[in-house]
Amino acid sequence: MAAAKWEGVFPAVTTKFKPNEELDHAAMERHFAFQIDSGVHALLTCGSLGEASTLSFEEKLDVTRTALRVADGRVPVLVNVSETRTLTACRFAEQAHELGVQGLMVMPSVLYAADAREARDNLRTIAQAAQLPIMVYNNPVSYKVDLTPDDFKELADCEWIVAIKESTDNVRRITDLRNAVGHRYQLFMGVDDLSFEGLAVGADGLLAGLVVAFPKETVALYKLMKARRWDEALALYQWFMPLMHLDVSNKLVQNLKLVETLAGVGNENVRRPRQPLQGAERERVTAIVQRALANRPDVSALF
Repeated sequence: MAAAKWEGVFPAVTTKFKPNEELDHAAMERHFAFQIDSGVHALLTCGSLGEASTLSFEEKLDVTRTALRVADGRVPVLVNVSETRTLTACRFAEQAHELGVQGLMVMPSVLYAADAREARDNLRTIAQAAQLPIMVYNNPVSYKVDLTPDDFKELADCEWIVAIKESTDNVRRITDLRNAVGHRYQLFMGVDDLSFEGLAVGADGLLAGLVVAFPKETVALYKLMKARRWDEALALYQWFMPLMHLDVSNKLVQNLKLVETLAGVGNENVRRPRQPLQGAERERVTAIVQRALANRPDVSALF
């Protein structure tokens, strides 16, 4: 059986670019170290927030090499698998395994909206090729493929599938999964502005976005929830919520890279066709971040 028990805060880290759109490994080294030093429990590279769709096969491996070098065994490093063809995904998973990643996050299907049979078979095929612990990224809102609790019951015999990133935007799904499959899988809430609710009903962790700019606050929220310090957690969550809403957007990458920049921990460089926010959009996000920074809680005093 694949030995992995993942829990805690897993940041979906942004991919850093130079102004000419080349990979900026020095900036990524600084940012990955900042995340780990702030207490996160793993790193997840090349996800949606990591602009995977703009990265070549080799670039995704290069980003992951940088994360592995910075982590140096201190936390697990996972890489997202988001290839459009199953055989290409298998080849990527095999090469990621050779790099030394501790696990993968795998989308049931990319671009093509597979039915449940196709999606389950895709996951099984990639898992067998990877021979690594896998977190399934279930996000029907964005990717139009929804694996239900019954589907995960059918996948329970696949030893390499150990966790689920639940991003249906329906917090009831956490309880439905627990009732259907018990603790067969670790469950991660993948929607930032359902973090409190997901943890309250038994999620094991957060696969988070705003953590890229506010890791200490995200880790503090997780710890407070696990300690059942509900009132303190709720106060922190209410402060965090306007920021967390920025993760639930077609422009989450531009939003969060602007947040990183305003928080002093990143830059706004993206790959086209994305472009940095302008005009009213930029003003709105800037105002949200400035209000949050002006009222930033001292989470170091909580523990």
